[in-house]
Order: sequence, then structure tokens, then C-alpha cells
Amino acid sequence: MRRLRRLRRLRLLITGQNLRRYTGQHDCRPPLHFSQVHVRACLEEKANQSERDLKQAEQNAISALAQWDEDDRFSRAARAGLSTSNKSFTQYREAQCKFSASLNGGAAGNSHEIRRLACIAELNSKRAEQLRSAASELPSK
Repeated sequence: MRRLRRLRRLRLLITGQNLRRYTGQHDCRPPLHFSQVHVRACLEEKANQSERDLKQAEQNAISALAQWDEDDRFSRAARAGLSTSNKSFTQYREAQCKFSASLNGGAAGNSHEIRRLACIAELNSKRAEQLRSAASELPSK
């Protein structure tokens, strides 16, 4: 009986509105046939791509700070702040996405990992956008 309830919960968690909510901006919904494996693989690629995009945004921010038309002591302080911020973001992302995945409770299958990967992709994308925005506002030398 308990297993049947878990399976029903899983079906409700991963279909329809909930799938859209977990995959968010990521187009990982299968067109006609539902497949957890497909969704998980797609979100894994989205999380990996978002990680690459975030690393690029971090590098661009470092470059922008190096070209910033400001006194060197402020530039060094900003670079140190960026480094600290990046480390804190990584810790926050891991904790937040672990928490998000835990909200699936006793759900079976790939549902925990699907939710965790969607969280990682979303947070990485938001962080990369924040860094791009901050870097774009810096006047160059």
C-alpha cells in the first residue's frame, strides 16, 4: 500500500504542471511519451551547460575587472570579492538544491535527481546573468 502511494505521488510529481515547474525554463519535457530517463538526461545536459556558461561569465567578469577604469586597490578588492562570492554561491547552490530535492520526500525513480538538476541549472543561469550584468556596467580603461 505504501509503495503504491509513493508511485502515485511520483506520477503526480513528474507529470503536467509539476514537470514544467521542475524543468522550468529548460525544455526537457518529452513531446508525447513521458520518460523520466529522457527528462533526467536532458536536465543533466542543461546543468552541465549552465555550469559552462557560469564559468564563462566568471572569466568575463574577471577580465572586465582587470580592464576596469578604477584604482588598482579597488580592482583588487573587487576581484577578491568576486572570488569569495563565487565560493559562497557554490556552497549555497549545493545546499539549496539538496534541500529542493529533499522536498520530493519518498518519491521513487529519478524524481530527486530531476529536481536537483533543474535547481542547479536554474541557479547557475541566474548567477551567470548577474555576473554578466555587473561586468557590463564597468567602464573600461
